[in-house]
Amino acid sequence: APRKTPMQIAALPSWKRPPENTSKIHPKPNSVLTRRIEIQGIVQGVGFRPFVYNLARRLGLTGNVANTSSGVIIHVQGDEKQLDQFTHLLQDDAPPLAHIVNVHFAETHSRSVTDFTIIASEGNHERSTLISPDVAVCDDCLIEMNSPADRRFGHPFINCTNCGPRYTIISDLPYDRPQTTMADFAMCEDCRTEYDNPDDRRFHAQPIACPVCGPRVQLYDAKNNIIESKDPIRSARELLSQGHALAVKGLGGFHLAVDATNTAAVTRLRQRKGREAEKPFAMMAATIDDIHRFADLTPPEIDLLQSKERPIVLTRKKEVHLIASDVAPLNRFFGVMLPYTPLHHLLLTPPVPILVMTSANASGEPLVTDNNDAFNRLNEIADFFLVHNRDILIGCDDSLVRCTSRKPLFLRRARGYVPVPVFLKKKLPSTLGLGALLKNTICLTKEERVFVSQHVGDLENLGTLRFFTQTIEHLSRILEVDPEIVAFDLHPDYLSSKHALTLNHMTQVPVQHHHAHIVSCMAENQLHGPVIGLAFDGTGLGDDGAAWGGEVLIVKPERYERAAHMAYLSLPGSNRAIVEPWRMGVSALIKTYGDLDGLSLPFLDAISPDKLTVVGQMVATGLNSPLTSSIGRLFDAVAALCGLKQKINFEGQAAMLVEYSADKHETGYYDYDWHMGAPIEIAPEPIIGSVVRDLQENVPVPVIAARFHNTLIHLFCDLTLKISNTTKIRQVALSGGVFQNLRLLDGMVKALSSKGLEVFTQSHVPPNDGGLCLGQAVAAAAMITKGHPPVVGSGRRPEPSARNNTVTK
Repeated sequence: APRKTPMQIAALPSWKRPPENTSKIHPKPNSVLTRRIEIQGIVQGVGFRPFVYNLARRLGLTGNVANTSSGVIIHVQGDEKQLDQFTHLLQDDAPPLAHIVNVHFAETHSRSVTDFTIIASEGNHERSTLISPDVAVCDDCLIEMNSPADRRFGHPFINCTNCGPRYTIISDLPYDRPQTTMADFAMCEDCRTEYDNPDDRRFHAQPIACPVCGPRVQLYDAKNNIIESKDPIRSARELLSQGHALAVKGLGGFHLAVDATNTAAVTRLRQRKGREAEKPFAMMAATIDDIHRFADLTPPEIDLLQSKERPIVLTRKKEVHLIASDVAPLNRFFGVMLPYTPLHHLLLTPPVPILVMTSANASGEPLVTDNNDAFNRLNEIADFFLVHNRDILIGCDDSLVRCTSRKPLFLRRARGYVPVPVFLKKKLPSTLGLGALLKNTICLTKEERVFVSQHVGDLENLGTLRFFTQTIEHLSRILEVDPEIVAFDLHPDYLSSKHALTLNHMTQVPVQHHHAHIVSCMAENQLHGPVIGLAFDGTGLGDDGAAWGGEVLIVKPERYERAAHMAYLSLPGSNRAIVEPWRMGVSALIKTYGDLDGLSLPFLDAISPDKLTVVGQMVATGLNSPLTSSIGRLFDAVAALCGLKQKINFEGQAAMLVEYSADKHETGYYDYDWHMGAPIEIAPEPIIGSVVRDLQENVPVPVIAARFHNTLIHLFCDLTLKISNTTKIRQVALSGGVFQNLRLLDGMVKALSSKGLEVFTQSHVPPNDGGLCLGQAVAAAAMITKGHPPVVGSGRRPEPSARNNTVTK
């Protein structure tokens, strides 16, 4: 390499500059001090050892650095001033992917050494190293990949210490090549030279590879026959441009890809995959400029899209665009991401700069990660397969994020973020949290850290259950955690709860669903309570046997009190009422008016009289009509009344349409009321009655949807302030799937804050059930530690005869 000028050297980070005086590498014996430094955090696989090596040489220090199972250990010798500067710069100038949690150092005695070296990794009993997530390929690697003179030109597996695969390829700690799925690929002489060179960007980069010694990409047809091609990726691009569907092996699993502007190809993929009608597909675009062609991006969305994590970001559609209508029908938003692997960058060039890039699995099944499994499971969906021979050790789906006015909001947390832990203020006994049924994740606690897994999915089939248990085993192994406590949901039919009851060697602690939601928010904000918790979602079993979901709770990690809730509505047909929101509309009308006589609404006219009669009798008698206090179901009722959706195609669709329909300029709201008691019951009748009156007066649906949102904000702000004044609690935590609704979330935060309350939301884990395991683990550990037994069956299910009573203040 050409010699750098003094100005170029001055512009480098301090640890990359050459030693000012090489004679300092041999300090005088009478001035030598030795310091042992132990660093914990994300410090393996991120270029930390070469950073330490170069920093030590820059300062003229001697010693060594090594990876261990607990982090990085440094023995360093020099005078006191140099050692202090070294210790300071370790934290201030760390590599971009490093995340230092703890630094422990002490003066020690050691034999004098004359150089600074990187020594072989060590193993020890206690593991506290944090593993880096998989991150997007860096700009330096992309420049090389696109440079014809570079030996890695066009290489789809280019990476360095600042980018590339981590979590999905690691089998154990310490993080060294033999402990990854790169162990099968012996380095060539050129790669070995780079790997051993402390001045190289790939110094000790464990996934290092090149076209000579790295993994290979191959193209197959649906019958598992190799398609001979000098450039399989270019051939794949041509097939995509012709309208074919491809299964593409990525970083954490396979994607199914088609040209996003080809209507016939997108429709065909939806049919083959069995994708729920109207459920959006994710897309991948080559550049931000390409996304600007079909979406109105905000600055925070651009920052997220270009971040090293590269999540899928929900962006508002432009009114006119070239994207096929079947990508995201009946939706105001697109879910889009930028390429994050070199293979994606090579694939996303003309003539296909925008692709549908959806998870490769049949509807309801886990993500496909194995080549043979892909051919067996996807051969009736994909026309061709673009695969490689680097194994994926653990599946990891794409993360999905919305941008609020303050910070990102996870809808799904996985690739790019897992397994970075949530940090607590206090150490906990080792606990396994098993999550719920839908949007399942699991977590493990280790001292003051909680490791929440990647998105597992809905535990509704054997394949997903296998992935669930595999994830538990993988996290337990790499973290070396043997849990003492297992935390799970109260619902006895959840597969996660059933699995918990097989773990007889652990203390089994059921945790109420909404208690766990609020503790999840408390945990990531390092709150110990008490807080006033607003837990709004679709369904969670309450301790009285009803389906809760519109709860105001007084919460500490170890216990909760139900301060208020939405008055119960019937769920006629039980789960069918969730799939068919018109049933909730009928239930809400009967709750408000006693019956349907004399009511004239368009949505009623679309339902057969026989069905209305049967559902009315179910509500009146309580037959197959469990009770619910859910805000999610109240959204369903309003969606049905407004004619937005009578039967949904995916979870939360009706509520989503109410949010998207709301007029952003409307400020009006409806009357509301509650009945004082223990707990307080919030009456739905004034709200439903007002919606009906507006419909009968031909008020536009967007205005009604906005007024409904505004009503919930005013109602719960007033009620929370009343409870706060009584309890003297000023901290409020918001959690539950309904708070994925940005109009409701932002409005609630603004209203509560204006009353002088301190409001906490979630940005490290999703507010939906994807973050539930965090709250379960922290609550269960607190129950055991503080001697509060879990609350099971302490309430009483309301009698059927009382179900339809009008609630008055």
